[in-house]
Amino acid sequence: MPNPTLPASEYRSLFVSDRPLVDLRAPIEFNKGAFPCSHNLPLMTDRERELVGTCYKQQGSAAAVALGHQLVNGATKQQRVDAWLSFFAQQPHALIYCFRGGQRSQITQQWLKDAGLAATYIEGGYKALRQYLIGTIEQTPQTQSLLMLSGITGSGKTDFLKQRSEAVDLEGIANHRGSSFGRKTSPQPTQINFENQLAVALLKLQHAGSHTLLLEDESYLIGRNALPQTFFFAMQHAPVIVLETSFEQRLLRLRREYVEQMLQSFIARDGEQLGMDSLRGYLQQSINAIRKRLGHKNADELLLLIDQALEEQIQRNNTDGHLLWISELLTKYYDPMYQYQLSKKAARILFSGDQTALNQWLDQRRLIQPSCSSGV
Repeated sequence: MPNPTLPASEYRSLFVSDRPLVDLRAPIEFNKGAFPCSHNLPLMTDRERELVGTCYKQQGSAAAVALGHQLVNGATKQQRVDAWLSFFAQQPHALIYCFRGGQRSQITQQWLKDAGLAATYIEGGYKALRQYLIGTIEQTPQTQSLLMLSGITGSGKTDFLKQRSEAVDLEGIANHRGSSFGRKTSPQPTQINFENQLAVALLKLQHAGSHTLLLEDESYLIGRNALPQTFFFAMQHAPVIVLETSFEQRLLRLRREYVEQMLQSFIARDGEQLGMDSLRGYLQQSINAIRKRLGHKNADELLLLIDQALEEQIQRNNTDGHLLWISELLTKYYDPMYQYQLSKKAARILFSGDQTALNQWLDQRRLIQPSCSSGV
């Protein structure tokens, strides 16, 4: 009886269902890029893989396989089999894969079979799955109607997207707010992982039957993560809706995001004593990142206001002082830049309004549009 494999026709279902995956590649391969539900339980360590690779180049496939069995043998082999068995005991429906669905998958499958477990490996391995996800991103503009959500800085676009079932939060996937103040205390994903997570989110939305794909009107770069070029090109030509919010609401939201939430994140990471110093460094770095566009005089004035606000926060536990520099930042930099950029998109704007109005407009639009087939 042939060993069980998962064919390419099942790729969609495994991503949509968040099926657990055992990645057999070495840690160095896994860390460059993997899939949202994958767990790295490698057949070989980085060093073992390096030695086998060198042997393959110098002596050929048979010698490399023999060396691999020599390196992963006895107690070492048993430890790895035990790790796989332990994982399958908790996730019995898991699948295994290596880079191409080749020898590493087949060896692992046989070792598990010898231990009494019938495991299924994925045909084509990581490489084929990755190509499938890249294709998903490239094809999405042809299978769904893209709609861009625009809104002036601090208008609450991310909060709005979280309310909508037809939305994909690009900044959430990138773990970055998309501006000079956008970084968070936790790192961004690698570029490969950003693309993989984006593709899986798109697959799930298509599977749910959404005809429209609602996205924030982002720049090409979200922090250090770049949007795939074909996808970004489609975004630049898609219709736009605009979220309108009062200036006062924007000030309060940005104070919460830039100051209060960031401080709590820094305290959780660095401790109470260093948290405020980390916040100060983050705010200064964010201003200096746009110094040339702000102008040196404006940048220096904002840095002075930030220092004054931080001192007031330290002495009186009062964050109201931050509203002043945030107000100056908006009026002197973000708002003029936004108005200029929006003016170039005027012909593409379909609707503008506050959260209630946009929700009503989108709900009505969904009623008159056909559903996207879950088989897309």
